[in-house]
Amino acid sequence: MINDIDMKHLRRCVELARIALSEGNPPFGSILVAANGDVLREDYNRSSSGDLTRHPEFALARWAAENMPLEERGKATVYTSGEHCSMCAAAHGWVGLGRIVYISSSTQLAGWMAELGVPPSKVRRLSIQDVIRDTIVDGPVEELSDDIRQLHVQRHRPDHK
Repeated sequence: MINDIDMKHLRRCVELARIALSEGNPPFGSILVAANGDVLREDYNRSSSGDLTRHPEFALARWAAENMPLEERGKATVYTSGEHCSMCAAAHGWVGLGRIVYISSSTQLAGWMAELGVPPSKVRRLSIQDVIRDTIVDGPVEELSDDIRQLHVQRHRPDHK
């Protein structure tokens, strides 16, 4: 169940997605939060460099593996603007991170991209649960999904208001 603290972190993910877009990247942003509520790390998509693996969820998983004991990782939460792709879900599972909370689903994103005439990704869009198991996953969060949709519209139709 999504609570006020979750919403606070998800709103920050929207802000990070806006930063990503302003720098020419796809609009995705994510936060890693410890069990005690401390924000440990935040990041946004940086794939405009040409490295399409520079997703924020992947960066957070790598940071967690290098900086957190396994027990702490399992109690942490990753908040993100969009449901993890297969690569990011696998990284999340491999490093043993805990709960995932996302705003928009991969199904929603696929629908938005189709509406915008964007060709499908070469990587299949799978739900997180189709990639990893034994992880609490909450989302989508409809209250914020239109904010994320609008960022994708801006990216693919910059003249759209």
